[in-house]
Amino acid sequence: MGAGRTEVARAIFGADPREAGDISIHGAPVDIRTPADAVAAGIGYLSEDRKHFGLAVGMDVRANVAMASLERFTGRLGALDEAGMRDAARGYIDQLAIRTPSDRQEVRLLSGGNQQKVVIAKWLLRDCDILIFDEPTRGIDVGAKSEIYKLLNGLAAQGRAIIVISSELPEVLRLSHRIAVMCEGRLTGILPGGAETSQEDIMRLATERESAMEPVGGEQ
Repeated sequence: MGAGRTEVARAIFGADPREAGDISIHGAPVDIRTPADAVAAGIGYLSEDRKHFGLAVGMDVRANVAMASLERFTGRLGALDEAGMRDAARGYIDQLAIRTPSDRQEVRLLSGGNQQKVVIAKWLLRDCDILIFDEPTRGIDVGAKSEIYKLLNGLAAQGRAIIVISSELPEVLRLSHRIAVMCEGRLTGILPGGAETSQEDIMRLATERESAMEPVGGEQ
């Protein structure tokens, strides 16, 4: 906490202004100034505060799943294709095993793990190639965590780029192919995931206040 991880993610997504640095996708520079620019570039962002920034908790599952893709379900006169929204929502309810009585259930009545799956469904429907997960398992139980891990690995296996921000070191080591470590707004090192890296290796970089690397956002 306080290392600047979320700030970097929000800047990449266009939610916060970027003072310096460049963003490239597949080696090509992209100009992202707003979340709409990021979504158009194929980036989805799942906030650590899903109830405030990821979901409309007073609305149902169907509306939340369709929220980032409304143009797909909107006719020329502005009428919504409710049948299309229903089919899309039900498809992801089955695919992600979202536990809900129906697609008309209010999201606020779902468990934390199922709320997180609804947010994931929203970005999958948008067909984002790059998904940024900020603390994806915060506030959910152990069983739901295992389901989220399986889902993240499945998305990566499909060829999507998955960026996970997490304070839980076992989670970081379990999920990651590469681990970028930050301290006080600076990138202090990049480590391999898996058995090649220990929690001690991460903590050493996470407390390294003096680094030869450039501040995040500067030229690298």
